[in-house]
Amino acid sequence: MSVTVRIPTQLRSLTGGAGEVAVEGSTVGEALKALDAAHPGIGERLFDEAGELRRFVNVFLAEEDVRFLQGLQTPVADGQVLSVVPAVAGG
Repeated sequence: MSVTVRIPTQLRSLTGGAGEVAVEGSTVGEALKALDAAHPGIGERLFDEAGELRRFVNVFLAEEDVRFLQGLQTPVADGQVLSVVPAVAGG
């Protein structure tokens, strides 16, 4: 499945400045691993030592937070868009 991953500005230095990257994968986890394979170093920003999404990284599939779906096991269909959104703190 071809999936488009939207990359936040903070991580675009790892994708050569690209704001969107097309990858292959049938789940959110596979797509993000493919993103890391194509752009080494991005996985360190997305995943913790246990291979789970870091707490401050949100990933949305069609405007739904994947944490409220099936997490990294959430299936993705051909042509869907994943958005990586870093958490924003402030007051």
